Amino acid sequence: MEGFLFQASIYLAAAVIAVPLASRLGLGSVLGYLVAGIAIGPILGLVGGHETAELQHFAEFGVVMMLFLIGLELEPQALWAMRHRLLGLGGLQITLTTLAVMAGGMALGQPWSVSLAIGLVFALSSTAIVLQTLSEKGLMQTGGGRSSFSVLLAQDIAVIPMLAFLPLLALPKPPDVVLGETLKRATGTIVNEQGAHEAALSLVQGLPGWGVTLVTLGAVGAIVLTGVYLIRPVFRFIHAARLREMYTALALLIVVGIAFLMNLVGLSPALGAFLAGVVLASSEFRHELESDISPFKGLLLGLFFITVGSGINFSILFSNAIPVFGLALTIIFIKGSILYILGRIFELRGRDLWLFTLSLAQAGEFGFVLISFSGQQHVIPREMSELLLLVIAMSMMITPLLFILYDWVSHRIVDTVESQEPDEIDTKGPIIIAGIGRFGQIVNRLVRSSGFETVVLDHDLAAIQRMRRFGIKGFFGDPSRPELLHAAGLREARVLVAALDDPEATVQLVTFARRERPDLHIIARARDRTHVFRLYQAGADDIVRELFDSSLRAGRYVLENMGLTEFEAAKLEQTFYQHDRHSVRELAALWDPTIPTVENSAYIARAKELEKDLETMLLSRLEEATDDIPDKIEVPS
Repeated sequence: MEGFLFQASIYLAAAVIAVPLASRLGLGSVLGYLVAGIAIGPILGLVGGHETAELQHFAEFGVVMMLFLIGLELEPQALWAMRHRLLGLGGLQITLTTLAVMAGGMALGQPWSVSLAIGLVFALSSTAIVLQTLSEKGLMQTGGGRSSFSVLLAQDIAVIPMLAFLPLLALPKPPDVVLGETLKRATGTIVNEQGAHEAALSLVQGLPGWGVTLVTLGAVGAIVLTGVYLIRPVFRFIHAARLREMYTALALLIVVGIAFLMNLVGLSPALGAFLAGVVLASSEFRHELESDISPFKGLLLGLFFITVGSGINFSILFSNAIPVFGLALTIIFIKGSILYILGRIFELRGRDLWLFTLSLAQAGEFGFVLISFSGQQHVIPREMSELLLLVIAMSMMITPLLFILYDWVSHRIVDTVESQEPDEIDTKGPIIIAGIGRFGQIVNRLVRSSGFETVVLDHDLAAIQRMRRFGIKGFFGDPSRPELLHAAGLREARVLVAALDDPEATVQLVTFARRERPDLHIIARARDRTHVFRLYQAGADDIVRELFDSSLRAGRYVLENMGLTEFEAAKLEQTFYQHDRHSVRELAALWDPTIPTVENSAYIARAKELEKDLETMLLSRLEEATDDIPDKIEVPS
């Protein structure tokens, strides 16, 4: 017991120290977990050996839980809608990578069967690392993130036929191995590396091919039927007990039970969990399951990455450093090249293309499973298996650095529709609206509905096309380009609305428009107060913080529900609005872009004085409003 507590303390302490530090440095949590594992394993020698290997099998449940949660986010209709990318993009990636790696192995003198097995191993990417990192960085819903997820899902599904196919590639077995297998069949037991005897648990062992197929289909059908017809009554039964921990117990039972059933029929537990998640995606208990499983998923995934780091055999690594790193980089280059080509074929561009290419270029955790299985089936020689395991681990270690490379690249490219030329603007109007997102749409609707003509510009082709479907004319192009602004009538316009999503582009647009037209009235959308100051210096006349008015309205509702009348709350809202406009103009004169706001002593001192003035003014207005409440008040909502 003491040994277990010591091991648990070491793992938790390593994670608590390394992961926040890595996140603060912008390296991501995955690299933090891997570094923590290396520190407590090969470097300090606090963990390792058989305990780490056993713990890694347990930690792999983090991957199972992650795929269960992913399945909960996908209804069957959504999965069907992804079929083209699953079969096309995912299938091509697996096939081309397998063939490319196989060709490389044969060029190095390996038999075709061994080369093909190695190609299958390296065709897979790391579901755990990629999805975890995409979620952390908020990239899952981007075009590159969705394409990466489609390929990962196709790879996870492909593990099943790979496991069925690998035994057909087996090399001739040595005599001692043949004798050992004869003894195993005679005794009905499996002898593991430690010499212990474990009963073989399998529902398909010894069955003919058609029997294995029937049992496998039966297990999948049981999962589907259980999810559709049994889970809801069980949840209602648990709900009647009114014990919060029973929800967690049931959620864990679902995942662990499915994983066990999948093992019995020789399928991937992760695939079974994903299938169960998809079946339960339309259930009213979906969010309950997510909240119960998520903490375990995060901890077990972290533990999995730590065990990967602590399990690296540095003695073999140092003696084969050049081959290991060379092969890891070669695999990343081969997969990256194939991914880049496929991404362009499937119309990924800019940041999405680079995200897709760099996020999937590594080997994956299922590669450990295939390598181990290949060794058991004598498909890959044992000495080669140890080298390949190191190559997989090194490629996974490099993956966080690839995401850092993506961050660097994405800041230096602009996502535009390369094949689409800007529209020829054939209309001029007194009002130019640059940007037709959520902010610009409301402005445009109000102005047009009031009888005034507008000229709308936006660099988002999809947004322009959506407008046209509703009968609203707009022009595709970058509103910050001088020739487009002049074509839209900048010389004759009376008002320019700068409503771009990008704060930097908005400042550039306002600066240029003010330089070209000193008499033009410019209304600009601001992200925050600092952005207000920059737009003020650029020459904007009216600056609207995108959340300011809605926040004021929400604050007024709070005051009304705390006992103030509608008149009193509206009076305080109006006072706050007027004071804030005055404060922003005063603070803009003190704001210095070369000095951080928290270090600008003059700015801070004046901000404190204005805040005290605001408190005094609001209390004064509240007293005045209380003394002078009209009999009937109409406050616009």
